[in-house]
Amino acid sequence: MTADAFVGKAVPPEDTVRKVTGTALYTYDWEVPGTLYAKLVTSTVPHAKIVRISLESAKAVPGVVAVLTGKDMPFRVGMYAGDRDLLAVEKVRWAGHPVALVVAETLEAGERASELVDVEYETLPAVFDPVKAMEADAPLLHERMEEYKHAPVFYPVPGTNIANRFRLVHGDVEKGFGQADELVEEEFRISHVSHAYLETQNVVAQAYRDGTYEIWTSAQSPFVVRQIISESLNIPYNKITIRVPFVGGGFGGKAGLQWEALAAMASKAVGYRPVKLVLSRKENFSSGASREGVVANVKAGFTKDGKCVAYKVRFVLDAGAYADYTVNVSRAMGYSAEGVYEVPNVQCESLAVYTNKVPTTAMRGFGYSESNWVLEQVFERAAKKLGMDSAKIRRVNLLRPGESHTATGEKVREDVGDPRKVLQTVLEGIDWDGKVERPSEPWKVRARGFALCVKGPSQPPNASSSAILKFNEDSTIDLVLGTGNFGQGTATAISQMVADQFGVAVEKVRVDPVRDTGKSAYTWQTVGSRGLFTDGVATLRACEDAKGQILDLASQVMRLPKSELEVAEGAVKAKGRPWLSIPLRELVFGYVYPNGNTVGGPVIGRGQYTSSLNTYLDPQTGQGVPTIFHTFGGTAVDIELDLVTGAIEVKKAVQVFDVGKAINPLLLKMQLDGGFIMGMSIALFEKIKFDEQGWVMNPNFTSYYLARMKDVPKDFVARYVETPQFDGPLGARGIGELSMISVASAISNAVFRSTGVKLNNLPMSPEEVWAAISSQKPELLAKAMESYGRVETAVKARQ
Repeated sequence: MTADAFVGKAVPPEDTVRKVTGTALYTYDWEVPGTLYAKLVTSTVPHAKIVRISLESAKAVPGVVAVLTGKDMPFRVGMYAGDRDLLAVEKVRWAGHPVALVVAETLEAGERASELVDVEYETLPAVFDPVKAMEADAPLLHERMEEYKHAPVFYPVPGTNIANRFRLVHGDVEKGFGQADELVEEEFRISHVSHAYLETQNVVAQAYRDGTYEIWTSAQSPFVVRQIISESLNIPYNKITIRVPFVGGGFGGKAGLQWEALAAMASKAVGYRPVKLVLSRKENFSSGASREGVVANVKAGFTKDGKCVAYKVRFVLDAGAYADYTVNVSRAMGYSAEGVYEVPNVQCESLAVYTNKVPTTAMRGFGYSESNWVLEQVFERAAKKLGMDSAKIRRVNLLRPGESHTATGEKVREDVGDPRKVLQTVLEGIDWDGKVERPSEPWKVRARGFALCVKGPSQPPNASSSAILKFNEDSTIDLVLGTGNFGQGTATAISQMVADQFGVAVEKVRVDPVRDTGKSAYTWQTVGSRGLFTDGVATLRACEDAKGQILDLASQVMRLPKSELEVAEGAVKAKGRPWLSIPLRELVFGYVYPNGNTVGGPVIGRGQYTSSLNTYLDPQTGQGVPTIFHTFGGTAVDIELDLVTGAIEVKKAVQVFDVGKAINPLLLKMQLDGGFIMGMSIALFEKIKFDEQGWVMNPNFTSYYLARMKDVPKDFVARYVETPQFDGPLGARGIGELSMISVASAISNAVFRSTGVKLNNLPMSPEEVWAAISSQKPELLAKAMESYGRVETAVKARQ
């Protein structure tokens, strides 16, 4: 094998066969002898004191072992904001809040008993709008917020519903407005959406009498699940083992603690028997967490030459009843406010606010999608006001690597990427200056639009990763990683790098599909598109460590200086004299001389990664270095808008990202195509609907519409730019989340460019779009209806 036999090649994901043959094992498949089955009992009201919980009838159901309430486990848990109880204590905070847990010999017995738990409530005033929740007389969801544990970079406001307030101040925004020739002022609203992973949240937990716990769970980040349980329940880390087998999707919704602590405490309470809890799809919608809703108010100032001289925005996040990860989303949304542009004067306030709705958490994009939706439309509308081409106004404002500063004060590194090349590649992919095709009907409009984006991992400065590389007797390699692998293909890409490091076939490198906190190498979390970068660097360092051991031994055996040897093609070879070589299999478990004397032993490489220049952000100004890399990208679309119905159909999609180095072009294309479809689905269709009491009204995939095959564009263009980052793994940067960030903005910009209709609310459903056309451009709608009427009359005449 040559040194670059696999990096840069299209290698299929290593878990493909198991998944397509149905042999991959998920937590749902896990069965332990003696397992009991748990069922949630949830609140029917959005905000109320718990007066009484009657359990007698439920306990009388045959097969019921126990019915537990918040009094049995009065813990508060969380990573960033310890605001969540395992079961409701004293009061409920949303319709769907778990108030009791039935544990039974069979799921059927648990379900029957759950319907017999009787809860008496004393209703409290509720608040469902995040802006109203900040008013002085709004009902409080968390009266004792000051008692909660918060990570030091978050700033709740006790006595209010504000779970976190982030401020970003760069320059003098009012002075900037005074220099502006044109102003853009808008309000945008974004609905709650579901992560819509196929495998619902589920867990199997076993407590033991020696104080240890084993937990199997469908989670993204086993080490952080262990951390939260340990810190919240005061259990030593080494007493907790978290195991994560195959995961049926996460998208951020399984990033932190779910029901693991609840199941573990239930196992202990029922006499140390294993407990299995599987949420139904309805429960996943109404009791699990979603992505937050957002209200954004923005004002931007531009000079005649297109320069953005001032950008002021306030994000109000509808965080729901609990906001553990959403406080960090509000932070990321705030510090990413100015996107890919250098703006001299920026002011942002980003607030995560409690309401009596379902809790919220991280989701793919982690706040960047929401801030991008606002920013990119502002730039598009400024271009129209100034009579400037959409591409030109971007070029005027784009960050300049090695010269520009972000709004957090970070000087952009020289090898950060090439945003101008990304823009140019996007324009070429959509044929920006070419003729737009004619619409299929006279009442329809064909249009093009694009948007740019940037993202980096939102992680603390001390977030770290590690990797362990172990050789087997036949010189095959076990690569021990902690980063999760549920669709991204990270393990495959890193395996390709390892194969090339030792000149072996990629099939000789294996990553165990199960992540186990007792056996896997540590990694902080599988979030933020960080895995390839952080765990990739750690792996390459583990390779160097292993190669150093191998070369030391080979130098002794071959009687050549270490500097004259290299590892290549599955062997150690003398540089310039490759016929002098020893196969790796004769070295990696020690070298045996002809007489039986042995030197060396099993080779185990280890490596780690921790960022060196990240900082905390200033609490008053947001100044600092928040992330380890920035990946630039862009999306362009060719759409057809039906003016009569408001329906938008995407005909062509173009995705371009500067990935540093394309380790695996096949996986990259899969991410770009899949991310576009997810972003398009959220942009056009997805919305969690609430009734007047905060109940989720569409808790299934029938009424919560996801994009179907008929909605997917027939023409996908996926391209990448390679500007290597010197401290990345072979120059690579992460891409997984970014591929959906600018999709909604590109679609809305296409509509605005062609019709002048502003779409300020997500999703851009037919109803929403039709209402916007009707109110903003009634003459456009009238003309379309006239065209439609003529065609309909002609059709009837032919009949």
